[in-house]
Amino acid sequence: MKKVVSQYIIVLSLIVFPIILKSQKIYNLESPDGKTLVHVRFSELTQFEVLHNDVTVVEYSTISMDVNNGTILGANPKIKKKSTKSVNEIIEAVVPLKTKTVRDNYNEIEFIMKGDYVLEFRAYDDGVVWRFLTSFKDDIKISGEQADIEFPTDSYVYFPEETAFMSHNERYYVYEKLSDIKGNRFCSTPALVETKSGVKVLITESDLIDYAGMWLKADEGNSLKAIFPGVALKEEKKNDRDVAVSEYADYIAVTKGARSFPWRILAIAETDADLITNQLSFLLGERNVIEDPTWIKPGKVSWDWWNAMNLYGVDFKSGVNTKSYKYYIDFASEYGIEYIILDEGWYELGDLMTLTPNINMEEILSYAKQKDVGVILWVIWKTLWDQWDEAFDQFEKWEIKGIKVDFMQRDDQWMVNYYEKVAQECAKRKLLVDFHGAYKPAGLRSKYPNVITREGLRGLEQNKWCDLEVPKHDVTLPFIRMVAGPMDYTPGAMVNAQKDNFKAIWNRPMSQGTRCHQLAMYVVYESPLQMLADSPSNYYGEPECMEFLSVVPTVWDTTIVISAKIADNIVVARKNGDEWYIGAMTDAAKDLTFDFSFLDDGNYNIQFYRDGINADRYASDFIMEKKTVTKGDKIDIHLATGGGWAARIWKE
Repeated sequence: MKKVVSQYIIVLSLIVFPIILKSQKIYNLESPDGKTLVHVRFSELTQFEVLHNDVTVVEYSTISMDVNNGTILGANPKIKKKSTKSVNEIIEAVVPLKTKTVRDNYNEIEFIMKGDYVLEFRAYDDGVVWRFLTSFKDDIKISGEQADIEFPTDSYVYFPEETAFMSHNERYYVYEKLSDIKGNRFCSTPALVETKSGVKVLITESDLIDYAGMWLKADEGNSLKAIFPGVALKEEKKNDRDVAVSEYADYIAVTKGARSFPWRILAIAETDADLITNQLSFLLGERNVIEDPTWIKPGKVSWDWWNAMNLYGVDFKSGVNTKSYKYYIDFASEYGIEYIILDEGWYELGDLMTLTPNINMEEILSYAKQKDVGVILWVIWKTLWDQWDEAFDQFEKWEIKGIKVDFMQRDDQWMVNYYEKVAQECAKRKLLVDFHGAYKPAGLRSKYPNVITREGLRGLEQNKWCDLEVPKHDVTLPFIRMVAGPMDYTPGAMVNAQKDNFKAIWNRPMSQGTRCHQLAMYVVYESPLQMLADSPSNYYGEPECMEFLSVVPTVWDTTIVISAKIADNIVVARKNGDEWYIGAMTDAAKDLTFDFSFLDDGNYNIQFYRDGINADRYASDFIMEKKTVTKGDKIDIHLATGGGWAARIWKE
């Protein structure tokens, strides 16, 4: 990303000023729009509270950091100096996710403290963030970090509950009253709190570098307490992919003494739609370090694994073999799909340098090059680590376009550093990275935009083995997980079913919800590398759907939220170049009306896909229609149960 326009203003006492109450010093920090107010107070503890429109949304919460097992940054704080500033700049994203340009607009107060540390707070119009910075000469051990976040009474939480620090972070969101979550229950992040006033607060982090990831544990009353996996002292390798930590240290990081620590984010949303447009995770990551990132090409991918290589109407035996992948390449080439993936099976597990007998990599790569289709290879993280240099040398020799790294399942300090090592090495070799079996995005994509997407969510693959209800989850993800960054849900199922006639079948998978529910995901879900998860044979049998899937972009210049209610429905319009796309998804059946006021003057063609009249019982039923619209027109749409609606709009 690069800075296009910038403006820095020193903030005067109108924005930040101290209040002295009974030996407590309280400093106020306002957001640029004046709606959000942060009180930071110093006494025996360092605490802050957050008000939005004069209503408390975060009550006084305590923050601190334990350095070298006893030096508590934030306890009995003594301010040496403070400075304030405002920033208002436009950032141009290397890989535009929601918008081509992003405004970075905040007010900041920086407290330089006795004890060689700094505490920074920023107030944005859509959130409050803070972090510690240290200036110790020698390396330090972080024994713990405190972030006890207190919420008002009668708050509710969308809680992605976990059972262990070793996790793919593929969870449903448990919606409960916060005070009812007791005991040792904990969750991964992001998590979303709904306050009594209706304002929502999403908790996540960014600029996670050389540190452990943040999780949340339910505490007494209405609080969520940050917890972290300790440094991995001992590991147990169970197979080629599962390497569990068998012994954690009682500290969370050993790191440089002079550094900044991850940003803690409280994204604030007056409306559910505000969550969709929030970009704090991106803005708070370190700026792009790739000198010339023009080689990074977003696009769509024909993916082999989910559809179990179910090719038909062909004269060869389908499977993990050269002929099957040439078929995938032919399909991708015909429809302008930029990439194919060779997922599990192309190499002998445990050895990236040994191809399985039915794979001729040179033939596949040569054929793909002739057809102008890029190849991405799936790898197990541990095997890649064990064969690092020779594997990357081979990838570069093969001229593949990227790797899909899988099964990390951890975010302790070592594993967080592994992610950056992969990103750095892939940037050096001009390779894209898609992390699966991963924790949520936490700023790495800002620093290394070749980290183009990642999993870390409960996506379409779960339909292969789980029959739990899905559509409500599908319209919850954009409001929580997607706030953190791109999500590789892997959409595109052409075999669709409603809950009462759905069955989880590993080798003949289907999706829950309607066909149009799947098509809409390509607009609603943000992922610059977007999968086509089903079989090319199935797509060939759906030419009307391919008219949409062959042209829908994966990056966006503009995003407009038309309708948004968490766990209920979402309608989003996005622009790429001169074309607009609309995606609508729902849980329960619903009728919606919206207009086209986001269009410019003139007549536009619209081609849209709507749930068929029988989609409530036969979920693959859909109708494609074409018409002409103007900015003054309105449209009524009906969404079936688990339904969707998708459209492409272009100037006549």
